[in-house]
Amino acid sequence: MKIFLKLRMLKGMKKFAVILSAVLGSVAVLLLTALEFYLGVTKDVRLDVKKLRLDTACIRLYDSDGEQIETAARSSVSVRDLPDYLPNAFVAVEDKRFYTHHGLDGKRIVKAALKNIASFSFREGASTISQQLIKNTHLSGEKTLKRKLREFKLTRALEKKYSKEEILELYLNSIYFGHDAFGISAASAFYFGKDAEELTPAESSMLAALVRSPNRYSPFRDPETCLSRRNFVLSLMYEQGYLTASEYENAKEEPLPEEPSCGSSSAYLSAVFGELSRLFPDADASDLGSLSIETFLERDLQEELEKTECDSDVCLLIRSNRTGGLRALHSTCGILKRSPASTLKPLLVYAPAVEEDFISPATPLLDARADFGGYCPDDANGATDGYMSARYALAHSVNLPAVRVLNEMGCKKAAGYLERLGLHVNEDDCTLALALGGMREGFELTRLADGYSALACGGMYSPSGAIARIVRSDGTEIYRYSPEQERVFSEETSYLVSDMLRTAAREGTARKLRALPFPVCAKTGTAENDSGNTDAYTIAYTADDTVAVWMGNRDNSPVNATGGGLPANEALRIFKTIYRDNLPTPFPACEGVCTAEYDVPKYETEHKVVLADPVSPAACRNSELFKRTALPHEQCTLYSEPNIEMPRLFVKNGAVYLELCQTQYYEYTVKRENRGKTTTIYSGKYQKLICDNSVRAGESYTYTVTPAYCGHEGNPVSLPSVRIEGGEALPDDWWKD
Repeated sequence: MKIFLKLRMLKGMKKFAVILSAVLGSVAVLLLTALEFYLGVTKDVRLDVKKLRLDTACIRLYDSDGEQIETAARSSVSVRDLPDYLPNAFVAVEDKRFYTHHGLDGKRIVKAALKNIASFSFREGASTISQQLIKNTHLSGEKTLKRKLREFKLTRALEKKYSKEEILELYLNSIYFGHDAFGISAASAFYFGKDAEELTPAESSMLAALVRSPNRYSPFRDPETCLSRRNFVLSLMYEQGYLTASEYENAKEEPLPEEPSCGSSSAYLSAVFGELSRLFPDADASDLGSLSIETFLERDLQEELEKTECDSDVCLLIRSNRTGGLRALHSTCGILKRSPASTLKPLLVYAPAVEEDFISPATPLLDARADFGGYCPDDANGATDGYMSARYALAHSVNLPAVRVLNEMGCKKAAGYLERLGLHVNEDDCTLALALGGMREGFELTRLADGYSALACGGMYSPSGAIARIVRSDGTEIYRYSPEQERVFSEETSYLVSDMLRTAAREGTARKLRALPFPVCAKTGTAENDSGNTDAYTIAYTADDTVAVWMGNRDNSPVNATGGGLPANEALRIFKTIYRDNLPTPFPACEGVCTAEYDVPKYETEHKVVLADPVSPAACRNSELFKRTALPHEQCTLYSEPNIEMPRLFVKNGAVYLELCQTQYYEYTVKRENRGKTTTIYSGKYQKLICDNSVRAGESYTYTVTPAYCGHEGNPVSLPSVRIEGGEALPDDWWKD
């Protein structure tokens, strides 16, 4: 029995040894495979000292011709010149074992791996400051195993070559802090207007807080989130012994900056970095390093915009309607949200009303003051108390007709069109005052220009962009501008409203643009307060480009400008520059729009749009554009089927008088019947009074009047019989005399 047990144990041990050997062999194979894979992936990876310099460890920008754009000069700082709490803030939040590990933090790697396994994702990172520096300067931001292995190798090489102090210095001088601030020196100037050496613990902690996500934690985009993150960094500094209790409490009370102290001198570059933040809102600082960004910037046009001289702040832009790209953008005060004034009328009132077949360019609109539930607007020069066409009202930017149309159509329905144009309206702003641009916050000029561009593009809306393409350092394209287009207005509506805006540029408030040798659509706008004008706009477009000009002051102080004045002059100059060599593409025809004639007398007397009689006199017809699907239903037949009201008949001094009350363009035949005989007493052109003085007392007469026009004879009108009383009777053959 014992021998049997020993044999079984021996067999078990041999089996275990075989299994163990197989397992160890498999592990060895896996390790060798992993090692081979690691060596293969990293064989050509070398630490490039040049890439660690500030001038190369950043985003590169290129214009539309592929030429690199010079950005603001970047300066480096020595970590020895900084207060200790500044670098310690970054260590506390980004890599608390920075001074003890050799580039890789094993504890963080294991912890992150377990979390990623549990969530079946790669959300958790374990990057040390050394790894972030390598990723920011040598690698792309993609989350792949190959990239991570290369990062490990380069990080170890970095740690062998540089001291911890040197690594921290390189890191602080190369990290991206949002907007267009690269490096601690630029960030200190941008956010606080001071040198990095002068930063307080609270300011240092705020900059350290930005590293996790410069876009999300920006104090200028989300102050509450930024404050929470900054205070979290301060708490870590206190816990790790970098701040005393009193320093920690005092730092928490320090306010955040409310606006940039300085920034890029170019509004275009600010737009690029603002767009970058919207494209990658959750990217950390090292994800956005070593990128090449191709823009739509055209230097010659940018230089032309920057030549603008004005006593106030200005913002000007050129958007390509073909590509959607911003060709140039200049501003002296950033891209502010301002009252859109009357530039909102085409987008909020007229285009939606035409789209809904509520109006056409010919629709007569009343220009009279009224009380709209407590809102009592007026025109700039007072109401005319008369009617005017929608075309005239828009071209001359008359206020009251626009308010009336919005009131009839409904503000919510109209504001829905703005939403689809990327122009959000708060519920509190959805009032009739919106027709004149009355709102609390307003819109950015770029967004207004996008709305007008939709009209230029046949009703298709797409947001403009400054960035054409983004490429990582390894050549991988991570973004290309190709926004989805949304139809907001029909081609017919866009064509009609554009034609109305051509009238504005030809004879309305934007008539300074009529000097251009090609048609252009334009709208002006002027906002004011009790002190004077605060905002002046001209927004104009061809089929190819949209040009937008704003003048005002950041602090809302008055400006000596109206939309049809200085802004229109600037728009004129810009268009001349754009098309100095070639004329713009003509606006395409629209099959869904036709020219029709309406009847002028009906229009003027009854304020109705009625199709003109085809044979009517030229003076009784006006031409206008209409949608083919929304032509007036009623047609005048006053001339092809002449028709008159009953003339007035009276006797005076022994004579019979007929008073005609119809169109002067008719010819009339007046016949008289007496004792069975019919006599024509008049045949000819219109006369107000026709006198028959060849009648006899004691006789009864019956008259008929037949209207005619150019061979078209109408139905005769028979008048009541009239008897002549008194006087001497005339002979029966009196007419033969």
